[in-house]
Amino acid sequence: QVQLVESGGGSVQPGGSLRLSCVASGGTFRSYAMAWFRQAPDREREFVASISWTSIKTYYADSVKGRFTVSRDNAKNTVYLQMNSLKPEDTAVYYCAAREGPTSDYVGRYDYWGQGTQVTVSS
Repeated sequence: QVQLVESGGGSVQPGGSLRLSCVASGGTFRSYAMAWFRQAPDREREFVASISWTSIKTYYADSVKGRFTVSRDNAKNTVYLQMNSLKPEDTAVYYCAAREGPTSDYVGRYDYWGQGTQVTVSS
């Protein structure tokens, strides 16, 4: 059973930056594709970014492309989401997710989820 624990959320002003981390335990991290999703109040959970187990393939939602960067360190069982030029519409709970096999932008394809970390962008 894979366990995922996110950290790094917080409150930031528009234009600011945050780096989220997600540490995995209980599985073979390097065999999992990893992704970040987010969920704002009264909205469905949406795809943000994903990364293959080799780090060769990364994918981003159009809304974050050019501002967010996903990366991973398999030696540390950790995936990161660097968020720059944050906007109020980025406010949400951010979730880390894992699945065996290729990356996906579909929430239903991920088997393991973290508890989420709150990101609030406000002046």
